[in-house]
Amino acid sequence: MDECLLGLIILSLLLAGSSGVDETHVFISFGENVRLPCNNALHECKLTTWNYNSFSHLAAVELIGLGMKKTDTESHERLSLGSDCSLNIKNVTKEECGIYTCRQFVNDRQLGTDARVYLHVLYVSSSSSSSSQTEISAVTLSCQLYSYAGVSCDDSVGSEGIQLFWVNQAGVILTKSDSRYQILSSSDHCIRNLTTTLLNEDHNREWRCNITHRNQVKTSATYTLKSSDSAETEVSWTAGSFVRGTTQLINSETINLK
Repeated sequence: MDECLLGLIILSLLLAGSSGVDETHVFISFGENVRLPCNNALHECKLTTWNYNSFSHLAAVELIGLGMKKTDTESHERLSLGSDCSLNIKNVTKEECGIYTCRQFVNDRQLGTDARVYLHVLYVSSSSSSSSQTEISAVTLSCQLYSYAGVSCDDSVGSEGIQLFWVNQAGVILTKSDSRYQILSSSDHCIRNLTTTLLNEDHNREWRCNITHRNQVKTSATYTLKSSDSAETEVSWTAGSFVRGTTQLINSETINLK
């Protein structure tokens, strides 16, 4: 890079240091591949460093140092640095939620401000119960959003407009006013549980958990009920990114209700 041009870039980044930290929120479903943008990147990624903080680590963990991937982290095989200095993570886990910080360094001196990315991971699970006396089965669908430590769901809703809710296959939001469903939530952890008694007409019925950020759907998980016969019911879920009204299938899980 031309020394004069590099000098101008360094000067502009230093002047930008007083303007505050750049912050981005990224939402993804468990098991997907995710790209975390570096909004302060220069033309050369060899100046780029990525650090990570989570609820389980008090100190930051360096994932990328001056453009080079660190090999002493558990997730290093699933990490890569994009041509635009973004951080790419394959098959993301719920434990990888947290704060990712992109920084630029020249001669051990940081240029400009941090580019901070908050990674939120949607994780879904299901459980079932049945009564041998009445032969009525019920299913509980659990949807949980894993985020950075120290912030409750109430705070997230108030400050960032993050919401977690269930909708039916027609896209109608399910509420506690519907007697068929029992909906429970927690403010300490972003969890929304949906419990319902299964009916014969529920074959191929779908329920979807949506995550919205400032009224825009960011990611979703869909549960589909399939009955093979009267004695067995299958509940499967798929999770993926909600893009232009479609769900990209990523993961699946099946439980059998006898």
